Amino acid sequence: MNIHGVRELDVVVIGAGQAGLSAAHHLRRVGLEPDRDFVVLDHAPRPGGAWQFRWPSLTYGKVHGMHALPGMELTGADPDRPSSEVIGEYFTAYEDRFDLRVHRPVEVRAVREGSGGRLLVETSEGAYAPRALINATGTWDRPFWPRYPGQETFRGRQLHTANYPGPEEFAGLRVVVVGGGASGTQHLMEIAEYAAETFWVTRREPVFREGPFTEEWGRAAVAMVDERVRNGLPPQSVVSVTGLPVNDAVRRAREQGVLDRLPMFDRITPTGVAWDDGRAVEADVILWATGFRPAVDHLAPLRLREPGGGIRAENTRAVRDGRVHLVGYGPSASTIGANRAGRAAVRSVLRLLERTGGRRRTEKTAGVAV
Repeated sequence: MNIHGVRELDVVVIGAGQAGLSAAHHLRRVGLEPDRDFVVLDHAPRPGGAWQFRWPSLTYGKVHGMHALPGMELTGADPDRPSSEVIGEYFTAYEDRFDLRVHRPVEVRAVREGSGGRLLVETSEGAYAPRALINATGTWDRPFWPRYPGQETFRGRQLHTANYPGPEEFAGLRVVVVGGGASGTQHLMEIAEYAAETFWVTRREPVFREGPFTEEWGRAAVAMVDERVRNGLPPQSVVSVTGLPVNDAVRRAREQGVLDRLPMFDRITPTGVAWDDGRAVEADVILWATGFRPAVDHLAPLRLREPGGGIRAENTRAVRDGRVHLVGYGPSASTIGANRAGRAAVRSVLRLLERTGGRRRTEKTAGVAV
């Protein structure tokens, strides 16, 4: 769909992953109409959010805590199917059931101050001028690559989790996996079954957590991430707070020595990695399982960042610009958190529309609970 000129409407939602679809659902539920009152823009080629780009060996049964979208359960999924297929099909069905009319593929180039109190959203299909913005762009598009001395001299292959092809491609190779999060441990345990040798390197000693992940523990972890966002600091992942859950696969890998961790190396050599104490490892591949950063560069013209490097937000609302809501950011990065954030953002947006004359608030949504 290509539009001409600047199109005014009430809300633009950027991103159609878990958080974006949740927000769109709640906008629909209170009476706002897709393509009339709001629009959902997604840069991906098809439904599925970041899940559509996951590696084939990440089956649905290996996914930790996939929470259903509001209003439609995900039932009967085959745990042995790739999560990209299962969740992609689920998101497709969800968009169809609630008639969300997602525009894709659409690149959002910049969001800046518009006229008349509106924002200006510049995209590959034209410009929109909404009263409010719900940003649900996640992190997948911004893989974090640490820099180490000698990195450019390495003669082997370097890749990131974002480009992880599955374990078979590492057959017979010596592989250094960098990163102590969930992805790093999953990659390592898979690759160890095919590689000639694996080495696990992390900046901090990994913390393994025995026992069930209780609701109280989850709330405490989210609160710690939320505190950083409220203070304008870059958000950390929830797993960095909770630690790594221990299951049977992890126990076997620990017994076999696969999860024997090395401290972070000091430099990269043409043939591997080395430490200042004289240790060195020969490697064919360095896999950076070093996480992602929020994909919010398109918001730069609004100057939302704090001196600490993050965007300070309270209950999804950006403190520096109350028209902008961040969902799937920081404490709402989990699937259940994204659902709740989508609902909270819509509540706040409705209050904003009421103050600024959003045309559907007075006609259809007044008094409607979200």
